[in-house]
Amino acid sequence: MGQIEYLRIHADAEGCSHFEIHTVDLASKDYAPPAPALNTSAGAAAEKIFFLELPVGWYGVWHPTPVRQWLILMSGACEFEAGNGERAIRKAGDVVMLDDTHGRGHQTRVLGDAAVRIAAIHFT
Repeated sequence: MGQIEYLRIHADAEGCSHFEIHTVDLASKDYAPPAPALNTSAGAAAEKIFFLELPVGWYGVWHPTPVRQWLILMSGACEFEAGNGERAIRKAGDVVMLDDTHGRGHQTRVLGDAAVRIAAIHFT
């Protein structure tokens, strides 16, 4: 039916982070009857959810993610830099999977004049 694209940031065996683009498939399901069917993904377990705000000008120097987590950007825009030099800009509405739990990690920089608000969902 549809797909949601996300950026995965992961570390290789040597600890260098890289980007991959993945998709989540959506299928029509009766999610909240008696409301009409809607497109949904398969379910996945989660441990915690946090809301984060990265202020204007925030810059996270090289760091691995503390846990495997989804980031769903709700406002603003930021740039991620992987250990191999690749850079990717993500903005409100985009989804990122942080999976670089070892090695040098990645850098994150807030772009523009708006704070970046994020829903961070930790994997179990």
